[in-house]
Amino acid sequence: MLSQRVKNLTPYVPGEQPQDRQYLKLNTNENPYPPTPKIEGFIKEFNIEKLRLYPDPLANNLREKIAQRYMVGKENVFVGNGSDEVLSFAFYAFFDSSMGKLLFPNFTYSFYPVYCDFYSIDYDKVPLNTDFSVNINGFLNGEKSCGIIFPNPNAPTGILLSIDDLNNLLERYPKDRVVIIDEAYIDFGGQSAVSLIVRYKNLLVIRTFSKSMSLAGLRLGFAIGDKKLIETLFAVKDSFNSYPIDMLALKIGEIAIEDEDYYRSTTEKIINNRSKLSDELEKIGWEVLPSQANFIFTKKHGVTGQKVYETLKNKGVLVRYFNIEGIKDFVRITIGTKEQLGILLKEVQKCFSGK
Repeated sequence: MLSQRVKNLTPYVPGEQPQDRQYLKLNTNENPYPPTPKIEGFIKEFNIEKLRLYPDPLANNLREKIAQRYMVGKENVFVGNGSDEVLSFAFYAFFDSSMGKLLFPNFTYSFYPVYCDFYSIDYDKVPLNTDFSVNINGFLNGEKSCGIIFPNPNAPTGILLSIDDLNNLLERYPKDRVVIIDEAYIDFGGQSAVSLIVRYKNLLVIRTFSKSMSLAGLRLGFAIGDKKLIETLFAVKDSFNSYPIDMLALKIGEIAIEDEDYYRSTTEKIINNRSKLSDELEKIGWEVLPSQANFIFTKKHGVTGQKVYETLKNKGVLVRYFNIEGIKDFVRITIGTKEQLGILLKEVQKCFSGK
């Protein structure tokens, strides 16, 4: 009864959402601060009679707002039902094993190999440098590939590549192969690669409303790139679902993208909290990788990552543990509020002091 394709799938496993008790959730990189309060007024005043109508299949107003924010043309913007859907469309549109293997880091967003299996795309994992940074030269050596994708900052390490690094990669990589920079976390300390799309027609930058704009529950993401790349994404989208984004999400996205001042203030809080948490952990003997994301990747020498995860979970604090050789000693901790991180540090000091 099942197709062979389905039998061979290994689905992506998101961060756990246990229901057995109340937890301090620092495991899924959700923003601890609410979205712009301007959204509340819109929801209260929304005329539900409008829901009998289909939404704009081209998301024109939202794309226009995004284009204004990032100083590009509307024709350079594609909007999807969360950045994961945008990524899925991009994998289908631009990566083909007949052109070579897709390249991405060996430690990165774990949805990438799932998409490859789903679309039958061959891939190679490029080892990170010894300091866990993304190895640009590793993408340029060996056989010709069909494309490159990685987050910047990378996940789960949080380590950022500079614009100079990205320019170096794009300058040396074949221009007839697409390079995707997944910028889910770029607002927490990095400079976006959007400025490079004019020079590199093969560059696609994918962003999300989930992280810095506190809208993980809304499911809204977008891509910025050359007009031809965007037209291709629309062709894929319209072959799958002409109306992927609902009317409420489109309008809420417009409100969020315009409230730069509010989101700048919440992002600054997260950056400050990240710095304080990193400093405090290092003071008590933890190793913390230099993150520019809304999380840190950290380990305590002599204690396994699984032990840290299980101990903190028993205390009501959830962090993310990856049972993957090479990073299994680490845990990933989402940056919460000052109060939440105080609770975390108290439990860490209590449970792991002297170990």
